[in-house]
Amino acid sequence: MTEGKKIRRGLFRHLPLHLIILPSVICLLIFNYAPMAGLVMAFQDYKPRLGLLKSAWVGFEHFQYMFTYPDSLQVIYNTLIIAAFKIVANIVVPIVFALLLNEVRKLVFKRFVQTLVYLPHFLSWVILGGILTDILGNKGIINQLILLLGAEPVFFLGDGTWFRVTVIVSDVWKEFGFSAIIYLAAMSGINMSLYEAAEIDGAGRFKQTLHVTLPAMVPVILVVGTLSLGNILNAGFDQIFNLYNPLVYKTGDIIDTFVYRVGLMSGSFSFATAVGLFKSVVSFVLIVAAYRLAYRFGNYRIF
Repeated sequence: MTEGKKIRRGLFRHLPLHLIILPSVICLLIFNYAPMAGLVMAFQDYKPRLGLLKSAWVGFEHFQYMFTYPDSLQVIYNTLIIAAFKIVANIVVPIVFALLLNEVRKLVFKRFVQTLVYLPHFLSWVILGGILTDILGNKGIINQLILLLGAEPVFFLGDGTWFRVTVIVSDVWKEFGFSAIIYLAAMSGINMSLYEAAEIDGAGRFKQTLHVTLPAMVPVILVVGTLSLGNILNAGFDQIFNLYNPLVYKTGDIIDTFVYRVGLMSGSFSFATAVGLFKSVVSFVLIVAAYRLAYRFGNYRIF
């Protein structure tokens, strides 16, 4: 049988599988790849009435203006600070939670706790934003408790410093339960004979966790940590957009919300596209570097 016939037979054999993924491929092309033609706006003085073909070409003018724009550097700094703390907290907290949950012996209570902490992950930030606004407002339940304790109320969503803390803590609260799944799975694959050997040597539960569980989880932690580097410029548009206000623009405005306000609200489409393209290029470089690090330190690879 010739090579061509083998290929055709293989394609025909797997035709049902190709047809199954065809709608997803079409959606991917329409919604992810076709809009990339609009990136040309970053190099134009785009006018909606002229369109992409007739708008004047300005080269890298918007990119040069981006680094001289009064708010650009502050926005990049805000993004890095918020994203970095989110990445670290969303690694440390799920690990600690997974270790504690692994020590629970009552299966019914363990499943109840798992279900309880998983639920926030499945709620959108539109819903959680409204809930947090009510809870953390001046007359919210948190400030009412603070007043009962004799302290001054805290302006969580109006004070720049507290806003960052609120964003990071609420994101961790929403995601730590779901993120712990991967660590619980890693712990389930640990050879029980290692615990038995440690117990024979006189190690208690804490020392078993310290010398058996954590070392066995190191490869997974390295992979998750290195892959998270690709999200260093993604501080969470949907969360911040639903929580922030003009009072916290200076410390809470990130690249995505800045692009939204400048591009859609002010009509500076070309400048917003340039900022978005800059973020995408940097994120791409970080993702490539993260995969290299994941392969080197965790022997993780996709292909």
